[in-house]
Amino acid sequence: MTLLSFRELQRQLKPEWGRTTQAQGPDVDVLMVPSLSMDQRQIDLVTGAHHYEERQLFALMRLRDPGVRMVYTSSKPLGELVVDTVLELLPGLPTSHARRRLHLLDTDDASSRPLTAKLLERPALLARIAELLRPGRSFINCFVVSDLERQLSERLQVPLLGTDPALGYWGSKAGSRELFARCGVPHPPGSALTHSLDDLTEATADLWEAHPQLGKCVVKLNEGFGGEGNAALALAPLQLAELGAAGRRQRLRQALEQLPMPSPSWREQLGQQGALVEAWLEGGEELSSPSVQGTIHPGQPGHPGTVEMLSSHEQVLGGASGQTYQGCTFPAAAPYRQALMRHGQAVGEALAAEGALERYAVDFIARRFGDRWDLQAIEVNLRQGGTTHPYLALSAISGGCLDQASGSYHTPSGPQLHYRATDNLTAPELRGLLPVDLVDIVTEAGLHFDPAKLRGSVFHLLGCLSEYGKLGMTCIGRSAPEAAAVYAATEAELLRAAQVLGR
Repeated sequence: MTLLSFRELQRQLKPEWGRTTQAQGPDVDVLMVPSLSMDQRQIDLVTGAHHYEERQLFALMRLRDPGVRMVYTSSKPLGELVVDTVLELLPGLPTSHARRRLHLLDTDDASSRPLTAKLLERPALLARIAELLRPGRSFINCFVVSDLERQLSERLQVPLLGTDPALGYWGSKAGSRELFARCGVPHPPGSALTHSLDDLTEATADLWEAHPQLGKCVVKLNEGFGGEGNAALALAPLQLAELGAAGRRQRLRQALEQLPMPSPSWREQLGQQGALVEAWLEGGEELSSPSVQGTIHPGQPGHPGTVEMLSSHEQVLGGASGQTYQGCTFPAAAPYRQALMRHGQAVGEALAAEGALERYAVDFIARRFGDRWDLQAIEVNLRQGGTTHPYLALSAISGGCLDQASGSYHTPSGPQLHYRATDNLTAPELRGLLPVDLVDIVTEAGLHFDPAKLRGSVFHLLGCLSEYGKLGMTCIGRSAPEAAAVYAATEAELLRAAQVLGR
């Protein structure tokens, strides 16, 4: 039998297979591979990394359609309660019916290596997966598509709904800037890609000399994610204006050598993947970090895919650099939400023209000057991300949809919904708390999601809870203040109950 290449397999994808908010038709099999196939050095910075495979459990919403079957893979076995916590959110469907169409398979390997690498090392497991997937009626869905996922698609001879890793440049920092320029999307001044400390020093000097009022810049590894490959460099304390060109570069070189990059091996990565420098956007009376998320559905043969805008968010950033993703609120602020959607659509259409598929997101900085908001795009993510699973959770439990004109989300009966979400509710008191304890605490306090009231909390990363005292949650309400109140009440009750149980 002649084996098809990755691109030949992708031509088998059907336009409707990527649409999760409507019935997908009969007899569709979905292989979920929630692998964090990214730079291992940066993955090692994430606490409880392999538990992040649980975030894609909200993709079980596809099982709302009785014709959909799913194979969900993971590094270690998923707890029954962890899975049922998601399945029980599906409206109008018995959990037992969805369970019959769900197959859970794992590699029994808790190492931090990518799940896909573990799958490829287990031919017997791949054979069992292949037996569950019907040719011509199956596709693979992943968190991110790397060369590992390409290999998996070709080994199984099953098409993958995601961007070909050969197009990965468009999700890098340098590729993002090129896309923004092409689409006319505003973005900060910055440099081309550099691969040595000398060249990075020169690029930083050139940026300051072109913008001598710049008080700070940010150095970005070309393939960094979640802010873990970024570090800010304060320029004002260096008093560059007092120096000549040579002295300026010497001082910048010394500052870059001491750059507090989250990744300790960033100098090595600079040579391998490159880095660029970009203006740090300051000023204005208010500053925020919104993002917009879209998806590209497969097109007809010979035609680019169709772009659908999914959501806009305000990102909550933190960490040592102030740029590490901590959580989000949905939707983005009304004054610039429609502009976000327009810019996201333009970038999505450019990506579709290049052959990209499935999820993408664009991050921005928003600054308010009086009544005017200035939006600047800072990067494209060609993968699922921190804002993907909260939106999937909202869609799964409400059955609503996004109004493309306003960017607001409405249930079928009309009410608008908002949420606040996090992947990083962390506290020492939560260590030792089991998922069943969490369910008991939230239920007794009346903080679980109530479909009648359209408010409450849903949870993910339950596997991190006992060992790391870490949890993810999405807190939903009919307004932004109500969602924030649900978040605060849930956090407070969890910490209070955990302290009581720990005595």
